[in-house]
Amino acid sequence: MKRIMVGLVALLVLGAGGWFGFNLYVQHRATADVEAAFEQVRSGGGKASHGKITFELASRTLTIEDINVEPSQPRLANVKIAKVTAVGLRQPDDARFSADSIEVSGVEVAFAYTEPSKLKANYKIPQISARDFSGPTRADGTSLSGSIVDMYRFMLTQYATVSASSIVVPTVAVNVDAGSGNPGSGDYVYSGLSVQNVNRGKIETAKTDRVAYSLDLAQPGKPARMTGELSGLAAYDFDATAVRAALEQQGSTDDSFHKVYRRVSANSYVVTTAPGVRVQVDGFTFDDIAIRPSKFRPAEIIALVPADGSTPTQAQSRDIMAKVSDFFEGFQIGKVEIGKQTVETPQGTGRLNAVKYDQDRIALEGLVMPLPQGQIKMESFALKSFSAAKLMRWAASLRTPGQPPSPDQMLGLFRVLEGAEIKGVVAPYKNTRQLVTIDTISLNWGQLVGSIPSKANLVVKMVTPTDPANPAQQPLIMAGVDKLAIDLDLGAAWTESSGAFALAPATIDLGNLATAQARLALANVPRGLFTADPAQAMGQAAQVETGAFELSLRDSGVVDLVVAQFSRMQNVSRDAARGAIVEMIRAQGERIAASNLDARTAVDALAGFVATSGQTLTIKLTPLGKLPLLQLMDALNSEPIVALAQFRIEASTGL
Repeated sequence: MKRIMVGLVALLVLGAGGWFGFNLYVQHRATADVEAAFEQVRSGGGKASHGKITFELASRTLTIEDINVEPSQPRLANVKIAKVTAVGLRQPDDARFSADSIEVSGVEVAFAYTEPSKLKANYKIPQISARDFSGPTRADGTSLSGSIVDMYRFMLTQYATVSASSIVVPTVAVNVDAGSGNPGSGDYVYSGLSVQNVNRGKIETAKTDRVAYSLDLAQPGKPARMTGELSGLAAYDFDATAVRAALEQQGSTDDSFHKVYRRVSANSYVVTTAPGVRVQVDGFTFDDIAIRPSKFRPAEIIALVPADGSTPTQAQSRDIMAKVSDFFEGFQIGKVEIGKQTVETPQGTGRLNAVKYDQDRIALEGLVMPLPQGQIKMESFALKSFSAAKLMRWAASLRTPGQPPSPDQMLGLFRVLEGAEIKGVVAPYKNTRQLVTIDTISLNWGQLVGSIPSKANLVVKMVTPTDPANPAQQPLIMAGVDKLAIDLDLGAAWTESSGAFALAPATIDLGNLATAQARLALANVPRGLFTADPAQAMGQAAQVETGAFELSLRDSGVVDLVVAQFSRMQNVSRDAARGAIVEMIRAQGERIAASNLDARTAVDALAGFVATSGQTLTIKLTPLGKLPLLQLMDALNSEPIVALAQFRIEASTGL
């Protein structure tokens, strides 16, 4: 028995010795692997050091203390870490490792840029926790050129090699130093950062509970501070694949769109600038953000900016704007909604209920803005077929050194948009207490010939006060008309196959005065007429022929208004004034009828229209043969009666 006990004790001693010996071997191996990773940084010209390294075999826990890394590339950050603890460490092969969890504490990251301007940024991160982490044993050894785009590309490349079920960062504090006297210095604090399901360049969800910042906006002699707070920031389904392709130095030929984010959203955003100025946004969402690698080329834009920080020349500015246009063509957002926005100033509080963008339509809804005369309200304002890329290209085309923009360049705006619409406006009228109300102003155009639309439609529905300071409106005011209700619907279209141009509908309703409807047709209208060159337009206009013209005028009070005004001027009764006007019409008509018997019908209809209020006058003019438009215009300027003789005239009145 004694010998058995001695044998067991000896076995335990040998086993324990083997255990501790193996543990020491594993720790030595772990230390060697960590040292090899640090040597990679040193071999590239950087500095890398660490403190104590321990490895606990039972739980496979690796601990590294006092890490300090200073890369040789100036654009990369200096990193200090107090302690890294990886639990459940495994190495399936020489290239990768995994861990059940990784805890990192006391992280400090420092960036220092000297070009194009001096800038320092320091990050302090007390704690980082990762679960189910997997990554490479060594970083990508790709050399860096030193550009900021190259740095982002390098970081995305490293990021695409790791995965984790979750990463949590309770807080991040950032200090930015833009240099003495320069705006931009300040502090940022990120709270409650969490990332779920990271998988080699893709992230399912990334959230930040709160971002607070305070920035120095100081200008020489004008100290200023801006503070802000963003809450509930979240990004969903991020994919860095397309971004990495767009940042490749040799460029990408991929001309298709790839989704980068499914959604980016926030709960609220508050900014305070000068005393008494505060802006609040009640949340926003951006859906389906995508880029096209062949066009999304930020490196090309940065390369065009002068490295010494000087102001770009006109030629450089034009090139930059062209590249920015390409950049916007390579960037796509499916839908945007920005919630209620409030702007508080010492002059008053302005509000905007929403900004919405869907496909190619951008709209502002529910605007309330203080003005010195009162307050303006607007239900909505929308731009149709809005394209930031087209807008940038158009703006770039206007910049011709030493020359103002040509008419053709200005008309290029029609290519940027296809229409605009305003609804529900109530605004103060000049310095009076009266209001202008706009139900709708809608302008649409299309079917461009060069830069000029050959199809357009304008709709206006509004009520405006009459202006006592306007002499032309004095008869209205004297008649007790204090408001004008305007209802206008004007459409025009050209058909290239037939050369026909029609102005229809053309309707204007002046509320309690009159309603007019007109139709105008032109024939043989050539394509070359749609030009910004006046000489070319006049040459092409010689081919245009006059078509039929029809006018319908319904009296809603304008006849009584004219009669009342004539009555006051002649100091006679209204009946006498009406009779006198009818007689003048008939007398003038006799001269016209002498050269055109059809005109008598029109004269009689007009006289009857004035004689009895509330009637509708209809006049139709039809050319008797081919009638060149320019010939008609010359005749109207010199011999209106002769010009009228070129038409068959039909006229009638009715209640």
